[in-house]
Amino acid sequence: MTRSATAAQQRFFEGPSSGAEGAHGLADAAFGNRYGLLARQKIQLLVHRKMIRAYGEFEESQFQPASMDLRLGKRAYRVRASFLPGKHRTVREQLDALSYDEIDLEDGAILERGCVYVIPLLETLNLQDSISAAANPKSSTGRLDIFTRLITDHSEVFDRVANGYKGDLFAEVSPRSFSVRVRTGSRLNQIRFRRRNPAQMQIVDFALSDRELRDWHDNKSPLVSGPANIREGLILRVALSEDSLGRRIGYRAQKHTDIIDVDRVGAYSVREFWEPLDARPDKRLILDPDEFYILASQERLHIPPELAAEMVPIDPTMGEFRVHYAGFFDPGFGWSPQGHPGSRGVLEVRSHEVPFILEDGQIIGRLSYEKMADEPEILYGQTPVSNYQGQDLKLSKHFKSE
Repeated sequence: MTRSATAAQQRFFEGPSSGAEGAHGLADAAFGNRYGLLARQKIQLLVHRKMIRAYGEFEESQFQPASMDLRLGKRAYRVRASFLPGKHRTVREQLDALSYDEIDLEDGAILERGCVYVIPLLETLNLQDSISAAANPKSSTGRLDIFTRLITDHSEVFDRVANGYKGDLFAEVSPRSFSVRVRTGSRLNQIRFRRRNPAQMQIVDFALSDRELRDWHDNKSPLVSGPANIREGLILRVALSEDSLGRRIGYRAQKHTDIIDVDRVGAYSVREFWEPLDARPDKRLILDPDEFYILASQERLHIPPELAAEMVPIDPTMGEFRVHYAGFFDPGFGWSPQGHPGSRGVLEVRSHEVPFILEDGQIIGRLSYEKMADEPEILYGQTPVSNYQGQDLKLSKHFKSE
C-alpha cells in the first residue's frame, strides 16, 4: 500500500484478521447476484477478504478498471525451455528439474533476448470456488515484444487460473526483440477475475454473441467510430495508408540495440530501437519472417463502461502472423460520455516462416467482448497510468515522443 492511500483504500488493503475460508461467505454476500468480470472495487474486495495476498504490501496503482497488475518477485530462474507443470506437479517441482541459473532481481537484473525465464510473483491466490481468473501481458509489455504468460500449479494451460485456485503464481518471461532490465516489483502482466454462477462452472466462452454486439453498437453505445464490422466478434482492419494515419504507418524493431529498463518511462530514443515505416503508394507492407512490427487499426475503439474486450487469435487461414501479444482492453478505453473520438488498437505483429503481404484495410484481428459484473468506479482514462487513451499509432511508454 502506498503512503498516499486513502483511509477507504487502506481498509481494502488491510483486510480482516481471520482467514480467507471464513470470509468466503461474507464475500458472497458482498458480491450479491452479480456475475461476470469483476471491476476494480471488487478486485480490491478480494484483497480485503484475503483471496488475493502478496509477499509485502499492495500498491494502489496496481488496480486497473477490470484487472490487477502482477509484480515480479525476488528471483528469476532461467530455464532451458517453456513448460507447463501438468495436473500432478507444481511449478517449483518442474523448476527443480529444468532450471539451470538463478538470478537475484532485488537490485535489478538483465533478462537476455531469446532466453526463457520463470519468475515467482509477489501475489498469491486463495480463491473461492465461484471465482476463476485469466491473465495477459500488459500493453507496454506486448509493445516491447516481451513474451509473457502466467503459470499456476497443476495446470495444463497458460494464462488461466482454475475456479477456487489456491497457490502461488509464476510468470514465464521471454524477451524477443530487446534484452530488458527488470527488478522485484516490475509489472509485466495483469490478471482479471470472473465470478461464475453455478450453471457457468464448466463454461469456457463468455463472449457476447454477434447479435448482442450489433444491438449494443446500434442502440446503446457505439463500439467503434463508424460502422461496426461484426463477425464472430468485432473485426479489426490494419491501417497502412497515409489517408488513415499520415506518413508514419508503423515501426519495425531493430535487431541489435541497447537494454531497455521496463520501469523507465519516456527514457529512450525511438531511432535507437525502431525503424520507422512510412506509407507506400501501393498501401502495402511486406512482413519479413520473424520480424516484430508495431502497427495500428483503422478502427477507433470505444469500450463502454459495462464491457471489457480481448483480442482473440486470428483464423490461421487468413494469414501467417501473430497479432495479439497484449490484447485486453479495460472498460473506458477510447470511450467518454462526451463522445471521445476513440482510440486505435495498436497491433503487435510478428510474421511466421514466410514473408507475408499486408494490404491497407486487411482483416488482422477481432475483439471478443464480455460483460462486467459491475461498472468500474474508475474507468480507463481516469487513472494516472492510462498511458494509451486516445492513441493513434504509439510505441510503449518507455520511448520519448518523436
